[in-house]
Amino acid sequence: MRNHVATRFSGIEKSATYAVLELVHELRAKGVSVLDLGGGEPDFDSPEHVVAGAVDALHDGFTHYSPSRGLPELLTAISHKLREDSGVVADPATEIIVTPSAKHALFISLMTLLDPGDEIIIPTPSWVSYKSMAHLIGAVPVSAELSSENGFRVTRELLERYVTDRSKAILVNSPNNPTGHTLTPEEAEDIASFARDHDLFVVSDEIYEKIRYNRAEHISIAALPGMAERTLTVNGFSKGYAMTGWRLGYVAGPAPVISEVLKVQQHSVGCAGSFVQRGGLAALTGDQGVIAEMADEYAARMALIVKGLNSLPGITCDIPGGGFYVFPDIRGTGFSSSAEFAEWLLTEAGVAVMPGTAFGPGGEGHIRLSFATSRDVIEEAVGRMARALAKRS
Repeated sequence: MRNHVATRFSGIEKSATYAVLELVHELRAKGVSVLDLGGGEPDFDSPEHVVAGAVDALHDGFTHYSPSRGLPELLTAISHKLREDSGVVADPATEIIVTPSAKHALFISLMTLLDPGDEIIIPTPSWVSYKSMAHLIGAVPVSAELSSENGFRVTRELLERYVTDRSKAILVNSPNNPTGHTLTPEEAEDIASFARDHDLFVVSDEIYEKIRYNRAEHISIAALPGMAERTLTVNGFSKGYAMTGWRLGYVAGPAPVISEVLKVQQHSVGCAGSFVQRGGLAALTGDQGVIAEMADEYAARMALIVKGLNSLPGITCDIPGGGFYVFPDIRGTGFSSSAEFAEWLLTEAGVAVMPGTAFGPGGEGHIRLSFATSRDVIEEAVGRMARALAKRS
């Protein structure tokens, strides 16, 4: 019997983050005590006013298709948010699409921009799905390896090493998953000038924008001079608003490109859930105090885990600029790879983390830990790591 699976799937691995999550569930089902610091999901419940917005919509019978572009009132709220928070000007009628998750927004953006064989430059370490998305549409992801020695900063010199005549776009993520790095003004301008000079499009993933520390600045590439016409800005509600299960995101960009992105939306999912969009509207227009409270709690957890990790032998951990991950250097522990360390940590300490290699070139020698969990869990996890490392020494 011939292989009926499309060749585009060859070489594409399943999501490393979902693999860790599934392993944690399997171990717990067997009665093993596992502390999961590998996932990327807020432990907070969605804000009450957000839930009420969706529930009210359901009770009102708001359960039918919405316009494929999104509810007009939500598009207007997103336009206002982009202008106020990021300085990005986007016409709600022509330059924004509401999507079922920021992940879908990314996928349909790449599908619109890239033809088979086109190259997209992705500074790495980076989120695990970027590379696979590019492969799925026949494009070529080009990893621009960042270095921990300079804090995973993006430079013009670095980007120039990876551009070719097939380069079509660059994908940036700030705050970054997994490193927690946030773009500085100098980095943002390097990316912008690089894109302008080489006539590239920029896809800017800003899903962790609401979670930042130590007054780290959030810079949207689309707000820089000459970049609105060559940038697609992707964002959503999962992380900052604790709405992961709602699957609600959006993409904003120049009208001619967004018009093409809309075709992909219409011929794939059609539209985002109608009552879900009402929840998103409540999130943007309702009380933002609860969002600030969650961000403050993340800051406290971040300080706790950074201090704890830096107390462990062979491990050094920098303070992230945003997001809810730390990306400590574990090379001093003596393990041959981050994958070996992560496996050892799970079996010996019952602590699940992500090996840095899951995030591409530049990730070796590091692990990613999520602090989107309680302070008690963080303290217990660090304690387990300390005891396991002590036994090994």
